[in-house]
Amino acid sequence: MRKDLTIAAEKRDSRGKNEARRLRAKGSMPAVIYGGPDGPAPVAVNPKELSKILNSKTGHNTIFNMTIAGGQSTPVMIVDWQFDPLKDTLLHADLKRIDLNERITVKVPVVTQGDPKGVKIQGGIHEVVTREIEIECLPNDIPEQFTVNVSELMIGQSIRAGEIPMSESMKLISPADAVISHVVSLRAEETTVAETGTEAPAAAEPEVIKKGKKEEEGAAPAETPKKK
Repeated sequence: MRKDLTIAAEKRDSRGKNEARRLRAKGSMPAVIYGGPDGPAPVAVNPKELSKILNSKTGHNTIFNMTIAGGQSTPVMIVDWQFDPLKDTLLHADLKRIDLNERITVKVPVVTQGDPKGVKIQGGIHEVVTREIEIECLPNDIPEQFTVNVSELMIGQSIRAGEIPMSESMKLISPADAVISHVVSLRAEETTVAETGTEAPAAAEPEVIKKGKKEEEGAAPAETPKKK
């Protein structure tokens, strides 16, 4: 999703761990901008500004402007990033230049809405199987999320990726038969009845094992003692 947001960056000529430490000590961090005819551009950016974008509703799908050393603004997206596992601070980011006239592939979150009838009436369980789908579209058409209504789902019914309506320039890339959510029974026997309309076959009677030593397969029978 495109946002009217501009972040300033500075060019950096040196690389390495020492340079990264110096940048972080000044409240900045290393990043690299890729894509387009200009090639990779090492820059220094404010990690707090990028963290706000990653933590926003649109997250890494946010398209924003980046200005390098007072130059022209370039639309970019965050495509990769690294957090400090202890301090939970952003350490590095890779950004991609975006051509607003070219289609791109992104993953968009899917959220469910409503309480399924299969849960309220039949006592089933609602499970969310897939939480995001992959689509292709123009940068300005990237949605914040897809919302699917699951209110009518009964036990044994599901909603699949192909049922999510696509608008504007969107095209589904994920498999159309990928299950987004479904309602299942608490017990396997109930699920079988709901899906097939037939009762599950009764379990076979357990075999009774007699006490005593079992004859070994292939062993000769014991001789009957002769009468004297």
